[in-house]
Amino acid sequence: MSEKRNYRWHAKGHHSSPVFKENEFSEAKYAREIAENFGTHHHEIELSVDRFKELVPDALSFMDHPSGDGPNTFVVSKSTRAAGIKMAITGLGGDELFGGYSIFNQIAQVQSKKWLKSFPAYARKPLANVYHATKKTVESSKIREILKQEFYDMEFIYQFYRQVLMDDQIKKLVKIDQLPRNRSFEIPHELVGYTTKGWKLPALSRISIAEFYTYMQNVLLRDSDQMSMANGLELRVPFLDHELVEFTLGIPDNLKKPTSPKKLLVDSFKDVLPESIYNRPKMGFVLPYEHWMKNEMKDFCQARLAELERIPSIKINAIMRLWEDFLKGDKRVTWSRIWPLVVLGDWLKTNDIDG
Repeated sequence: MSEKRNYRWHAKGHHSSPVFKENEFSEAKYAREIAENFGTHHHEIELSVDRFKELVPDALSFMDHPSGDGPNTFVVSKSTRAAGIKMAITGLGGDELFGGYSIFNQIAQVQSKKWLKSFPAYARKPLANVYHATKKTVESSKIREILKQEFYDMEFIYQFYRQVLMDDQIKKLVKIDQLPRNRSFEIPHELVGYTTKGWKLPALSRISIAEFYTYMQNVLLRDSDQMSMANGLELRVPFLDHELVEFTLGIPDNLKKPTSPKKLLVDSFKDVLPESIYNRPKMGFVLPYEHWMKNEMKDFCQARLAELERIPSIKINAIMRLWEDFLKGDKRVTWSRIWPLVVLGDWLKTNDIDG
């Protein structure tokens, strides 16, 4: 799910960025600095929870199928179009191409610990369970599943980094004995697995390919296009220019290694970017979902979750227990684990669908 996307949009010398009263989510000062540095017209889009509650039903109504992503794009697109702008440039694709996500380092770290395979699976499994039981976080749930795998090659462990809920969590929510194979497992095998042409690419480029054909293609690009066009705004994605993509995928890992997010891209523009910009911690466009869902949007979310009872294979009591765990602050149940279920419930209700 795209809780980490970056939407500093530009059009004809205009620069737009969202700001929040919740300061930890606002990049206003950095956006202003960039605007001043390049002499663009800077527009701040202040988004309050009341405004979001007002807009989110419209955003969800434009979804032709449920997705955990999209309302953030809808809000920014609406404000941008209202300013008279018909086309905007987005940085979508930059993280996937230049290694901006933590997944690029995380997979490399796992592969550097292949000595763990010297321990048989029956010995690693209880160790993995104890680790997760001790940490009780989303990250530890992913590490637990990775430690249980027979192979640590990228195509075998990639799925766990892009999986919102682990299989054991999903099985508690549905009345299904056998879950289908995860496409985030199959796609890397088909495109960059052993014996494929993609296998010859540098390791980081193989991760990029997996990102392109899973998260980016099926979530980010689709939702961005749908939510922007719902407001009559066309987006352009210069980082996905095919010649740039082809060239960058061929760059060796030692030149592209993400010791910091999108290092190669940032290094290429250090002569024009202020140091305060490229040396700051990475931050994507994240709405204050967790705070809002536990407070002002609590009733909205709870009512949509209740709609999941429409699906016979869903265990509605288990869904509500997951919701309660989220409200209590369980680190294993972050907002991004709940919001897609809220959207699904809304979609079922809007379209009057019973499973």
